[in-house]
Amino acid sequence: MENKLNFHVRGTTKGMQTIVKSSKHTITIDEPPVMGGHDSGPDPLTTLLSALAGCENVVANLVAKEMNFDLQTIEFDIKGVLDRRGLMGDPGVKPYFEKVMIEAKVTTSESQERINELQKLTDSRCPVYTTLEAAGIPLETTWTKA
Repeated sequence: MENKLNFHVRGTTKGMQTIVKSSKHTITIDEPPVMGGHDSGPDPLTTLLSALAGCENVVANLVAKEMNFDLQTIEFDIKGVLDRRGLMGDPGVKPYFEKVMIEAKVTTSESQERINELQKLTDSRCPVYTTLEAAGIPLETTWTKA
């Protein structure tokens, strides 16, 4: 069995809008009018935070099965802080998130100790989380019982 997974998207653009196709799915990424877009989809950074929520959920479900953990649902509230001066070209300011805060409310019959274990294993195995972490972006993560 092949251990490597390959991911592939194709994108076409019109102004600030990007329409990305992946297999049978289409994702529209755009900017609000204040940034020159038409707001036909979330902006790229919001899309990145959405990918983080989706990835954490997938990995949490895989880990929960391995742990025999009663995972019913997770409600994510994820925020990122960006200093727009870096994006606009100021060489003294990072053009990426200064920090990302993740709050997860876990619906479960499990204890907080088990939720902490699920979070730790999930964070260590989530490709999006670990990519942000490897980039040196501070991640503040709190998982609590819903």
